[in-house]
Amino acid sequence: MPANLKPAWYLIPVRVLLVTFLLTLLSFAVSLLLGILGLVIAARLQGIHPNMTTAYRHIALPTAAVVSAIVLISASAIEIRRYHQGKALLEIERISR
Repeated sequence: MPANLKPAWYLIPVRVLLVTFLLTLLSFAVSLLLGILGLVIAARLQGIHPNMTTAYRHIALPTAAVVSAIVLISASAIEIRRYHQGKALLEIERISR
């Protein structure tokens, strides 16, 4: 954090939601890719046509929802701790002058 920059509490939700959104999209994309690959391999082994909606409905969407909840909680805790730490450091700096 740059010197003499006061931590802004109203930026916490913005950063938390941005990180949550980006990591949810990333987890959805990766789990969809892995789900499609798994379905194609399983269908090849069984000699049937794969149902790709299964990759969306039963693999990618639940995975993204779980990751989203975990990231939301984790990012909130990290940002709140960062905010309090920034306030404490500014107070220490102010006192030491």
